[in-house]
Amino acid sequence: MTLNPQIRLVTETIKQRSIELRKSYLNNVKSMISGKPARENLGCGNFAHAIAASDDKEKILQKNTKSPNIAIVTAYNDMLSAHQPYRTYPEKIKTAINNAGGTAQVAGGVPAMCDGITQGQLGMELSLFSRDTIAKATAIALSHQMFDGAIMLGVCDKIVPGLLIGALQFGHLPTVFIPAGPMPSGISNSEKVSARKKYAAGLISSDKLLDAECSSYHSPGTCTFYGTANSNQILLEAMGLQYVGSSFVQPNTELREQLTQYSSEQILGSTALGDKYLPLYEIVTAEALVNAIVALLASGGSTNHTIHLVAVARAAGYLINWDDFDIISKATPSLCKIYPNGEADINQFHLAGGTHKLFLELQELGLLHLNTKTCTGRALGESIAHPILSDGELQWSTEPSENAGEGVLARAASPFHAEGGIQLLTGNIGRSVIKVSAVSNENKYVRAEAIVLSDPSELKELYDAEQLNKDAVVVVPNQGPKANGMPELHQLMPILLNIQSAGHKVALITDGRMSGASGSVPAAIHMVPEAADDGIIGLIQTGDMITLNALDGSLNIEVDSAVFKTREYEHSITCRESVGRQLFRNDRKIVSNAEKGASTIFD
Repeated sequence: MTLNPQIRLVTETIKQRSIELRKSYLNNVKSMISGKPARENLGCGNFAHAIAASDDKEKILQKNTKSPNIAIVTAYNDMLSAHQPYRTYPEKIKTAINNAGGTAQVAGGVPAMCDGITQGQLGMELSLFSRDTIAKATAIALSHQMFDGAIMLGVCDKIVPGLLIGALQFGHLPTVFIPAGPMPSGISNSEKVSARKKYAAGLISSDKLLDAECSSYHSPGTCTFYGTANSNQILLEAMGLQYVGSSFVQPNTELREQLTQYSSEQILGSTALGDKYLPLYEIVTAEALVNAIVALLASGGSTNHTIHLVAVARAAGYLINWDDFDIISKATPSLCKIYPNGEADINQFHLAGGTHKLFLELQELGLLHLNTKTCTGRALGESIAHPILSDGELQWSTEPSENAGEGVLARAASPFHAEGGIQLLTGNIGRSVIKVSAVSNENKYVRAEAIVLSDPSELKELYDAEQLNKDAVVVVPNQGPKANGMPELHQLMPILLNIQSAGHKVALITDGRMSGASGSVPAAIHMVPEAADDGIIGLIQTGDMITLNALDGSLNIEVDSAVFKTREYEHSITCRESVGRQLFRNDRKIVSNAEKGASTIFD
């Protein structure tokens, strides 16, 4: 299939825009290629420190610098269900690599916080900044210059982008991500949402709500809704950094075990010590980044990636922006209905054909660069398959799943929607993004008076006081990266859904985030410029008339510009010195805006 002309145009635009930056990046990472293993440059004392804890067999292999030594960077902790399976991975990886003639060392661990735990709590203000902390921790882990390749162990929200940003600073190393897999399905997502709405309306107790939540999030593995964590997995596969079809195989299954072993072994063949050298910089290209955006938009993935992919691209020497996302979205149909875009969870998506089938449909539409390199050593177009066990042996099948699952995964000829799941909104308030994959057409247009909150908690107070029985555009300023680290504001959704269910038109505008769990309420998020940057969002007052139109991509306020000159900003930022927030004070001062990746590393 011929590549779609809009996809080709955006890719070439990104490459032309990034010529000097990409050149600088490549010069930097290539300067670390010395023609011999980096550990040969270490002094004897340096080397002895590095292998002191290895067993005798490993030391023999490590001293033989022609034998590959692979870094493991892990985000394991047992508080995150998605990362708990990683507890046993280092030994499994070491065993597989040792048996294949190499060695591996845990080079470092990185923090891994769970947005599901910090949602609506003070710790959420550290969430976005944790990405760049993870990137720096990854760079520290790899800085020992002992390694010929790297394996990244991470699944969730900021963790995968952080690991990738850090790994890209060592782009001369072959790098692969190994997933952990999703937990088995619990209660349906609609039952969970129903419980949340009932609790917000005061119809059930917190005990009943907790029972529902625990029936949804109930075992090791990634949460099964289609949020940022599962979006990460699809994007990694589309970029060629994780084996296609491997992401959603559940933990503690034989197939999962064999995939982990296989991925561990395969990286040995990609190091500079062999004849099939495949450095990370040859995988993360403009074409691979566009493939990731296409997969994100076609699947209805997380809005967080309108921030994270920008930062990842910048780490690889590319400049992408929201116009790129918007152009690609107009060329990319919505092919998936995974909650919150539908009723199915990620396990049902996998059974319906998963990424294998999704990529085949995108291939048919000419929306993927099929010649991009992948960690398989083959081009993406040659790597679209799914793993199976045949007589106990791992094999890769190119046959589509027998389960058609067209209610979950549409065919190219009959998409769920003609355009992608995320759009750009522009107008006299600024630039923002909106996730429309779960928003019905009748709710994509809202014209109503603003209700401005000085703090997200005020919405509950207004709701309980029965002051929200009307059409409304709820505005929550001072939630951007410079203001307070750009927390997610999901605590607003159950109330907004109740207002919408009561028959009122309702929308949200904020310079904060909503992520992959954004639902059927239209939400203009990531507003740029943010209130703390003297954006118009910080001058909106309750009663101002606002029109959000996701049908034509516009967002406007019906207030004369001269009126704004008479208004003053009220940056209602409270003390940010508890739960560790004081350590990120300088990050809030230097962070770039959301469209530039909300980065504290790159300007």
